[in-house]
Amino acid sequence: MWRWVRQQLGFDPPHQSDTRTIYIANRFPQYGHYTPQKFIDNRIISSKYTMWNFVPKNLFEQFRRVANFYFLIIFLVQLMIDTPTSPVTSGLPLFFVITVTAIKQGYEDWLRHISDNEVNGAPVYVVRSGGLVTTRSKNIRVGDIVRVAKDESFPADLVLLSSDRLDGSCHVTTASLDGETNLKTHVAVPETAVLQTVANLDTLIAVIECQQPEADLYRFMGRMTITQQMEEIVSYFFSFYISLMERNSNSKKTPCSKKPLGPESLLLRGARLKNTKEIFGVAVYTGMETKMALNYKSKSQKRSAVEKSMNTFLIIYLIILISEAIISTILKYTWQAEEKWDEPWYNQKTEHQRNSSKILKFISDFLAFLVLYNFIIPISLYVTVELQKFLGSFFIGWDLDLYHEESDEKAQVNTSDLNEELGQVEYVFTDKTGTLTENEMQFRECSINGTKYQEINGRLVSEGPTPDSSEGNLSYLTSLSHLNNLSHLATSSSFRTSPENGTELIKEHDLFFKAVSLCHTVQISSVQTDSIGDGPWQSNFAPAQLEYYASSPDEKALVEAAARFGIVFIGNSGEIMEVKTLGKLERYKLLHILEFDPDRRRMSVIVQAPSGEKLLFVKGAESSVLPACIGGEIEKTRIHVDEFALKGLRTLCMAYRQFTSKEYEEINRRLFEARTALQQREEKLAGVFQFIEKDLILLGATAVEDKLQDKVRETIEALRMAGIKVWVLTGDKHETAVSVSLSCGHFHRTMNILELLNQKSDSECAEKLGQLARRVREDHVIQHGLVVDGTSLSLALREHEKLFMDVCRNCSAVMCCRMAPLQKAKVIRLIKISPEKPITLAIGDGANDVSMIQEAHVGIGIMGKEGRQAARNSDYAIARFKFLSKLLFVHGHFYYIRIATLVQYFFYKNVCFITPQFLYQFYCLFSQQTLYDSVYLTLYNICFTSLPILIYSLLEQHIDPHVLQNKPALYRDISKNRQLSMKTFLYWTILGFSHAFIFFFGSYFLIGKDTSLLGNGQMFGNWTFGTLVFTVMVITVTAKMALETHFWTWINHLVTWGSILFYFVFSLFYGGILWPFLSSQNMYFVFIQLLSSGSAWFAIILMVVTCLFLDIVKKVFDHHFHPTNIEKAQLTETNSSIKCLDSMCCFSEGETVCASVGRMLERVIGRCSPSHVSRSWSASDPFYTNDRSILTLSTMDSSTC
Repeated sequence: MWRWVRQQLGFDPPHQSDTRTIYIANRFPQYGHYTPQKFIDNRIISSKYTMWNFVPKNLFEQFRRVANFYFLIIFLVQLMIDTPTSPVTSGLPLFFVITVTAIKQGYEDWLRHISDNEVNGAPVYVVRSGGLVTTRSKNIRVGDIVRVAKDESFPADLVLLSSDRLDGSCHVTTASLDGETNLKTHVAVPETAVLQTVANLDTLIAVIECQQPEADLYRFMGRMTITQQMEEIVSYFFSFYISLMERNSNSKKTPCSKKPLGPESLLLRGARLKNTKEIFGVAVYTGMETKMALNYKSKSQKRSAVEKSMNTFLIIYLIILISEAIISTILKYTWQAEEKWDEPWYNQKTEHQRNSSKILKFISDFLAFLVLYNFIIPISLYVTVELQKFLGSFFIGWDLDLYHEESDEKAQVNTSDLNEELGQVEYVFTDKTGTLTENEMQFRECSINGTKYQEINGRLVSEGPTPDSSEGNLSYLTSLSHLNNLSHLATSSSFRTSPENGTELIKEHDLFFKAVSLCHTVQISSVQTDSIGDGPWQSNFAPAQLEYYASSPDEKALVEAAARFGIVFIGNSGEIMEVKTLGKLERYKLLHILEFDPDRRRMSVIVQAPSGEKLLFVKGAESSVLPACIGGEIEKTRIHVDEFALKGLRTLCMAYRQFTSKEYEEINRRLFEARTALQQREEKLAGVFQFIEKDLILLGATAVEDKLQDKVRETIEALRMAGIKVWVLTGDKHETAVSVSLSCGHFHRTMNILELLNQKSDSECAEKLGQLARRVREDHVIQHGLVVDGTSLSLALREHEKLFMDVCRNCSAVMCCRMAPLQKAKVIRLIKISPEKPITLAIGDGANDVSMIQEAHVGIGIMGKEGRQAARNSDYAIARFKFLSKLLFVHGHFYYIRIATLVQYFFYKNVCFITPQFLYQFYCLFSQQTLYDSVYLTLYNICFTSLPILIYSLLEQHIDPHVLQNKPALYRDISKNRQLSMKTFLYWTILGFSHAFIFFFGSYFLIGKDTSLLGNGQMFGNWTFGTLVFTVMVITVTAKMALETHFWTWINHLVTWGSILFYFVFSLFYGGILWPFLSSQNMYFVFIQLLSSGSAWFAIILMVVTCLFLDIVKKVFDHHFHPTNIEKAQLTETNSSIKCLDSMCCFSEGETVCASVGRMLERVIGRCSPSHVSRSWSASDPFYTNDRSILTLSTMDSSTC
């Protein structure tokens, strides 16, 4: 454990070598001196604490927070020196905050411990000492041979040795790792594939050399050296082994063979075995070195704008606190300069006090004043904010408007720390495929040998005359149906051409669709082939008999299209790919797969046809395939691809190449060398792939449609109206991306589209950017849209960031195409660090979107068809792009307003709390006498004033949600953190000081000259004076919260008036009983005595009304002379559909004068009772037909009005 911790901290390199050597079954060499490498065990640790380090580690983390550390210092000062208040006043709130946070974090970590123990204690089967033994997962060692059965998860990263299939293949699903639900095929090397029993595996002596652990799920390089095998293997297995070895002639007779290992041989921990009875694999990475564990990425600590403002305000209040302490200390010594005040007759100094150091005395007094005023810093603010964020996040998941019935997905909140940031977004960066579109691909058109075809009712029909035909409307299905009877061609009404030309055309079509059927990674879960392909494949012919699974929806759509047109991919049988062409079964031997990678942007397969020919089929983007072609209708196909892209279709080009025997031997040799290399394997493979994928003959291109999601156009338009700039970042061809942008409303037809494409050098890019910048400045009247591709973007970001950003900021919409995942993140990073520091939001659905989701201030994952990796790594997850509007305009708006008020209200009520304490020092010769009792000091923020603001921050709706949805422009009113601006902060601070002055001097004028306010002549003391100030303060700050509340529920009433009632009841019990556990009870009978005075009651009411009157006057003035956009929107909505003066209020006719006055006050204050609420919905609402949000806490009946 300690070694692992040191490795994570970077102090202890985990391994000295770049590779690791693993002896299968831990059979180490017996000769010479050999020291085996040390590897960690298979224990998974996701917990943060242990029983021994929880207390110190948790305390260390909590005291890293400035406020906690500050109160700890104050508490220690109170313990060390004589301070006017008890250490309990600081210690108890601090203890409460630390305890609550520790319990929350400890409980969460305890759940992680339970999960870890469950995983680590799972039973597994391991081959040891020639037998199969049961052990626990945590006991697996590197080199152990592990048996995994069907539907079980792999307990470690295993290299596949054998399966129950003769070819050593198995199917797995990695949905828990990358979210891909398709079945992936993994294969063992032929030499070990035949070892299907424990006894046979016990004879295996082999060594695996592979790279050290890394987090990349799709990268693995290694090789297996087999030094000895038992020769008494059944002859059947041996003959099968020979047939498998024919793929590589270099290893026919070698007694010590080396076999390459790649990602296809590695079974990842967390993946699950499917459609295979059992497999045997050797553990190469265990425990926290497995790829799954290395991908345990803790959420990046994103800080919201509100939190940053909170810290700024905290620093300001610290300055106020220190200033008050310094002023009080200086005034104390100024006052005591006179001898009569320095040492009055009733308070003589001791000899020790007279001889003590003046500097130390000054510091001690300064610290004492610091303790006296320390409650101006609201320690409970952090706890309340955390509770508000945590509890408030449930409203998103409960909102039925964010629930997608088709997929049965509701909105998810992965982090609650950014709720308010949803109300501050200025830039939205969105992926296209699967985010703006459905990611449901449908084959639409294709180009074969320069002729365009489209699918109509399951038939492939040409759009124009073929090169060898004078008539159009060629039906390929009709011609294919006569593939085996060419004598019918001459008489076919739909295919009038000569037999020779017809045969050539059919051959081209046949080769094109065979390339589609063979060049892919599609899997079939169940195959029923008895009647498949026996005739023309019509669109209504038993498509359910074959169920294809693919990691890419494009591949699945293309293979299904080929099946509809008569060439049906049946499946893989070992290394044999079976295809039926109109009932005739053909078997192609799969020799090599050249996997897709984002740099090449293509994939290839090398197959051996039934006739013995060795063919290369290539599929990829036109930008990567067409330059490698030397034959075929290249220019015509390029034109067709551009036409497809303009229609918004996704395009792929198909090409092939035929190898001679000599060429294939050279290719096979180079592939073997590259795949067995342990150093720079990827670079060597890229070079070999480039050598193979050249001199291609172009077959044609395919075009599939990915339709837009519902209400995408309306959502993008709403975002634009809200002042949010939308950027689309995609990997598609720029014509396709622009077409989709136009169709979804991202680009308008009237928009001037600027292009930064195909830039080759820095100078060329700089010149082009300069031209674009001049055009933007000159044509500032019209809107501009910018299209930039990945290559040009790399050049722009390298040397011309400022110029590029100037162009982008002046464009209404930006489209970045041909983007790599890291480029997406870099663009967002560039916007984040720009001088304006805008708040960014990234939304995507695939694994390639994770980098930009994590880079943006707010990351939103779409729970789509490309898996769940984006959703898992995001801050929030929704099922459809259209839900983004309500997430921002309603939830984001409410969250921001609530927490902005919460933060400022906390500082306001603490200014009200401590300022009278500061003013009181002027009347007690700065003797550090406290104005309030210690219990009141402790409970003010914890009990008396905490609940009303917490409930407000959870339930407040200052405007109807329906209005916010219908009027996105209201989102602009809260942008750029306006509610927490310095102007608003100063208003709340000044308001707090003014109320504090009224509390203090109002009470002073009442009893300052005459303290006998009771009928029996009893006098009020200083504790009564402080209690009077405290009582007025509790009532005023609670009533102030009531004035700020617009949406009243029974919960608001309960906590608001209940808090005041609780204060009175508590004070009566606290001061009315002599508590035996209290050493001193200064408040005994004080509160009862105070309430016995009619003058005190009158003063309390007068001061509360005076304080609140200022607020009411300001609200009336602002409402009538400076109404906000929200107030205007409420009035507009009232006149149009809601039929109420206020969108939240309705009033009956025939009301009395008093009721009319009350109505006016409710109008100007902006609040009303839920029982009077009426909302009218119409079917023409732009986003949602009804508001089913959990935010609607009261019954809304339109008949009320």
